[in-house]
Amino acid sequence: MPSFRGDMKKVIHIVGARPNFMKVAPIHRAISARTSLRQLVIHTGQHYDAKMSDVFFADLGLPPPEIHLGIGSGSHAEQTAKMMVEMEKVFLQEKPDLVSVVGDVNSTIAAALVTSKLAIPLSHVEAGLRSFERHQPEEINRVVTDRLSDLLLTPSRDADANLLKEGIDPKHIHLVGNVMIDSLLSSKEKADQLPTLKTLGLTPKGYVVATLHRPSNVDNPKLLAGLLGVLMDVAKELPVVFPVHPRTRKMIAEQGLGPKLEQTPGLKLVDPMGYLEFLSVTSQAKLVMTDSGGLQEETTALNVPCLTMREQTERPITVEVGSNEVVGTDPARIREAANRVLSGDFKKGRVPELWDGRTGERIADLYARFLGVETKRAFG
Repeated sequence: MPSFRGDMKKVIHIVGARPNFMKVAPIHRAISARTSLRQLVIHTGQHYDAKMSDVFFADLGLPPPEIHLGIGSGSHAEQTAKMMVEMEKVFLQEKPDLVSVVGDVNSTIAAALVTSKLAIPLSHVEAGLRSFERHQPEEINRVVTDRLSDLLLTPSRDADANLLKEGIDPKHIHLVGNVMIDSLLSSKEKADQLPTLKTLGLTPKGYVVATLHRPSNVDNPKLLAGLLGVLMDVAKELPVVFPVHPRTRKMIAEQGLGPKLEQTPGLKLVDPMGYLEFLSVTSQAKLVMTDSGGLQEETTALNVPCLTMREQTERPITVEVGSNEVVGTDPARIREAANRVLSGDFKKGRVPELWDGRTGERIADLYARFLGVETKRAFG
């Protein structure tokens, strides 16, 4: 386990699932370029499949994690508890001056709970997002993490408003923009040069991308069958690229739906893709159909039509100003919306405030100010 000089201020970044990596990479890169802060990346191992994890480090230019906890799968309680036990050991040895967490996964809430008990300052990147659906584990993770954070870094003004309504002291809230868009903008040119479309037999704007992974969708056999039925219908109109999340693949197998999906013309079931490979596909799609929060943001930045197959979204800014539409989980409603997009009838969005590719820089400057360290350039 690495150790740093005692006189250096230290930031520990927590990652555990693939959306975390796209958010941490720009922050890590900006801190390295702009400050004298020392950094440590801890990978909890929440996503332990190399296709869901390791390839993202290479694609994003994020150094391999200095510490890998290797937690693996388990129930929410088991996974979070194991993470807390191992994180406490690391924090006690490394004595960080600040722990930085991103998003809303179990790795995030575990770090928040441990830092609160050890009186270590905590920063939550992507604070203030709310779906207002308390039955979602992610929503509980967001709310609790925000209550325990010293720095709440928000991607949009609606997130600021949510925190203020919950009684958070305004001095702890900082609108910094969407750090995931930093990764997207810095990677798009490289992604566009990949031969992914040619390999899959696709043409730009001539296909649909679909993802499904949320437990509320894939763990319900009837709901999952209905959503997959929609994808099979859409595949009759345009090819559908469907990178299958391990959880979703498991449920498809348990329901005996695999053969029917694999025999559907136009439906391309593929393994999870690396970041650059997936970006090359989503950025050139005619339509993205998803239950992912991150994809709602990325398609907004790319101005690619997105249909979110959930009842609510914690990212309403993507609906208000972007190209996203929340269509619920009723197959008939989703089919109608997909047909509209494929016929060319869909709203044009715009990029929200501060989704400009410089959020990592703003966060690096903020961390330096918080820890009393000079930066090479003033906070912007």
